[in-house]
Amino acid sequence: MPTPSRRHFLSVLGAAAASAAGQKVTVGAHPWVYAARLPKNDITPVLDEIFADFRHAGMDAIELMHTALAPDDAVSRIAALSRKHRLPVLGTSYSASMWRREEHAAILEQARTLVSRLARLGGRTLGTSVGNAGKPKTAEQLDAQADLLRRLMVICRDHGVILNLHNHVYEVANQEHDLRGTLERIPDVKLGPDIDWLVGAKVDPLDFIRRHGKRIVFAHLRDRRADGVWSEAMGEGTLDYAAVAAELRKAGFAGDLVIELAHPKDFQPTRPLRESFKLSREYVRRVMGW
Repeated sequence: MPTPSRRHFLSVLGAAAASAAGQKVTVGAHPWVYAARLPKNDITPVLDEIFADFRHAGMDAIELMHTALAPDDAVSRIAALSRKHRLPVLGTSYSASMWRREEHAAILEQARTLVSRLARLGGRTLGTSVGNAGKPKTAEQLDAQADLLRRLMVICRDHGVILNLHNHVYEVANQEHDLRGTLERIPDVKLGPDIDWLVGAKVDPLDFIRRHGKRIVFAHLRDRRADGVWSEAMGEGTLDYAAVAAELRKAGFAGDLVIELAHPKDFQPTRPLRESFKLSREYVRRVMGW
């Protein structure tokens, strides 16, 4: 990692001062790195392990994956794990092909069940991915996507849940074509950017926050090395999260941050996942001040 700059140290000091002043931001974790090694990415069989690991790591809360809420007994089982590990449910990630109008009825039916169950667990945020068409979406596809998002936002609002648009690379590629198309149609939608995916799409996260900061209520955090490969834990890569925190504060951010680790295919961890999450949580506290 490059030698930290003077600006980096000043940003860290500013983050520490803001933390001492009592600015409250929830810092949770997302279980993708567990899902990546499981059939159909279904974390249901290992939820107890995930809750225990996130509690060990010092997380404030857990963001689920929507497949964990699909079983009929999901609410009672997850509520029991939440009590057992003293770890509240913050929300869930959710992805569907929202640009396909022919799938809207099925998506809405799934979403009603999902959001209802999430609300019963005390969750308050739905990190929403709109689906990758494999190429830039047409105006008609963006219209369909926006129509569905408006209906999902009403469902969420009725349950006390806030929908935020989560990005991978495709939403912010091509001069942010996909995201820009959605914002032109739904100016009041909230954003939950993934800082690492912004970098992967060659979008400057600091500039993104400056332009969209008032809409940002949520963010995913992950680190990558200078060669673009994901690091095992946050703080072992090159992303300047002190500067990210400084820009979020300038924007008046008071939302939720979620650590979502990811590792390259066939990567062999050098430590248990719970320790990488613990290192990452300590890094966010030390460098970002939350």
